[in-house]
Parts: sequence; C-alpha cells; structure tokens
Amino acid sequence: MSAVPAFDAALALRMGRQTLEIEAAGISAMAPRLGESFVRAVQTVLACQGRVAVMGMGKSGHVGRKIAATLASTGTPALFVHPAEASHGDLGMVTVKDVVLALSNSGESDELNAVLPVLKRLGVSIIAMTGRAESSLARHADIVLDSQVAQEACPLNLAPTASTTAQMALGDALAVALLDARGFKPEDFARSHPGGALGRKLLTHVRDLMRSGEALPTVAPETPFTDMMRVMSAKGLGAAVVVDAQQRVLGIFTDGDLRRLVERGSDLRALTAADVASKKPRTVAAEALAVDAADLMESARITLVLVTDEAQRLIGAISINDLMQAKVI
Repeated sequence: MSAVPAFDAALALRMGRQTLEIEAAGISAMAPRLGESFVRAVQTVLACQGRVAVMGMGKSGHVGRKIAATLASTGTPALFVHPAEASHGDLGMVTVKDVVLALSNSGESDELNAVLPVLKRLGVSIIAMTGRAESSLARHADIVLDSQVAQEACPLNLAPTASTTAQMALGDALAVALLDARGFKPEDFARSHPGGALGRKLLTHVRDLMRSGEALPTVAPETPFTDMMRVMSAKGLGAAVVVDAQQRVLGIFTDGDLRRLVERGSDLRALTAADVASKKPRTVAAEALAVDAADLMESARITLVLVTDEAQRLIGAISINDLMQAKVI
C-alpha cells in the first residue's frame, strides 16, 4: 500500500479558493458573450410545440440532466435523452415537434455526434452548448451557445470543472429567460412542486384543512355556561362558537376567555354563551389560502380562525394545529 502524502491544510485552502475564483471568472466571462444566439435559443424554445430534449455525455450529461429538470420545473417541458442509448432506440423519444439542446465542451463526443445527422434529417432544431465554436457539434447545430472557459479549475487542466460550471450557469440563464418570457408565476412553480414548502403554501386552501359539520363546537346564544363548556371539551378546539338559528356567527368563547373570567371571580353558573362570547371573532373565507389564515392568526395572536360564507354563516374552523400538521407553517 502506498504511503498517504502528508496533508497540507494551507495548500488545500489555497486550492479551494483558487477553484472558486477560476470558476467565477469563467462564468463572468460568458456574460458579455451572450448575444443574438442566446436570444434565438430562447425564441426557438418558446416556439417549440413539443419538449426540449437535452443530451450530453459524461459530466456534460450530468449537467444536462440538471438543466432538463430546471427547465421542466419552470414551465418548459423537457427531458434528458442519453446519447448512447439514443443510438439503440431511445432516439424515438425525440419527435419532430421537439428542440434538442446538446451539451459537449469539446463538441466532439462520439456518441452525441452519431445521432446528430439523424436529428437533422428529422428536422429537429438543434441548440448546441459547447466550448468550441469550430467543433462538429457546432457545425451540425442551428444555434450555438458559447460555454468556453479559459481554463479548468483542475490543476492538470483535465477534469471538467470550470467548463461544467459554465454549462450549468448557461442552462440556468436559458431557463430564467424562458420563465420570464412565459410570465411564469410562483403559483405556476408551486404546481410543479406540490410536495415542497412553496407548493403547500400556494396550493393549500382553507377549505382543504378546515373542520366542518359535527366537528364544529357550536352553541346557541342562550346555552348555559356549563353546557357550553361540555361542547368545548367534546370538540377539542379550545373554543365554542355562538351561532343563531341560521348558523350566522354571533361570537366566540375561547380558553383564554375562560381564564380571564376565572381571574375576575365571575359567577360562571349564572352566565350564558351570549354573556361571555367575544362579539367580533376573526374569520376567513374557505377559498383563501391556508397561509393567509396562518398570517391572520400570527397578526391577531390567536390559534383559531372561523370560516364563514358571504352571509357570515359558519361553515368551518381552522386551528394552528391543523396548519402545522399540514406543514403549511
């Protein structure tokens, strides 16, 4: 077994910083080079009636998968097609309505170049992302995006480092320009991320989480205090809602109201629900976003909001626990 070289902490730190500086410089140098070809690429993808088929081998393939995922999640249907597998049947994934985004820093990937003539015959628009404008890939392409970097961060100038970072950044630039051109909104982003925090916030409505029907702790105005307390205990929401015969909300009585009554030494047995209820409880519409209900609770420092219709009839209630269980907050 060969001996492990002595570790030089200062050298490791210097190499790390140098890598970041080289890669940052490579990205910065691309910005002034963006021009007509980038605009044409955006226009071509916007006009595409199908999907963007992203292709690349090796490290460019890994970057391509990320670019395809970013495009798909920001409003541009996309998929990754492995060039080697494309030669053995997967090229059928690409249709005449699609656009191909092909990545190769050298532009001389054998697997990628093998399928380019077939794509040309199919009539598919090809956007090349390459570091060599005179390469085979660039010659086959309809549009060339220049991802050239002055050097790799690898001290041997061999391992794809700065070049793949440049490809990733250029892919992000394309995705961002496209989402802006499409008028892509947070709500659109949430629809493709339903399991994420943003998706829950922008797609979950009060009606999806509210308690309704028999789960609501409702009492009439004349209900004796002790009976109202039994309803509160049975429903487990820490409150009772006072409603009239048409289910219009007249008030609410909470655990906090009970503590204040006890502190004042009130004769609870002589009271009715109407005597102790707060007259203007906070309400929200069923169509409101659940996150809006959370904001209302936070601003009012309460843990329960009533859900009412246009006539102020009670149709539900939502608590802070409901919001937490749904991971809205």
